[in-house]
Amino acid sequence: MIRALALIGGLAGGAALSQYPEFSQQYLQRLAGQVDALNIVVADFENSAMRAGLTRSQALDELTGTPFLQDRQADMRRTFRRHAVLTDNLATLRSASPLARMTMPQRLGDPATFAATWSDFTPAVPLSVAGVAATGAGFVLSWAALRIALALVMGTLRGRSPGPKRGGPALRQEPALHPHQTTRATPRLSGVRRG
Repeated sequence: MIRALALIGGLAGGAALSQYPEFSQQYLQRLAGQVDALNIVVADFENSAMRAGLTRSQALDELTGTPFLQDRQADMRRTFRRHAVLTDNLATLRSASPLARMTMPQRLGDPATFAATWSDFTPAVPLSVAGVAATGAGFVLSWAALRIALALVMGTLRGRSPGPKRGGPALRQEPALHPHQTTRATPRLSGVRRG
């Protein structure tokens, strides 16, 4: 039972992880589009700051005085942070091979990009080396994890099943009596017959 369930889990895990290389490729394309869009916003802000004779930091500090300007300052600071993170992730993913991307799922962590990629994702047959490697890794990891989990569950259930209590007083079983035998045996003397 455990072997069969572990095999099914391994196959399911292999099938799921086999799609990682294709998903990461589509994520990379989406990520490039996100970075391009952020580049425009960042460049526009910095050009405005330069025309006013300010650096980016100085221009951000100027966005104070009203609730609207303070909200705008917070928005731009978030935009700059996101731009920096996504630009770094894009450069890292582009320079990595499909196999190397399997070791960096944290680089696929932008929620908006991930959601957009997932909504349009179409599974592909894993014919590449990375796809085959992902399939094998998914099978082994899922099989092992499920087998260990099932073994722990079964061991726990076996431990709770009712059985004879150990360490209790042993019950003495009396031997069965023959129909003509009384409970008290009559002693016999050697060579003497009793009537």
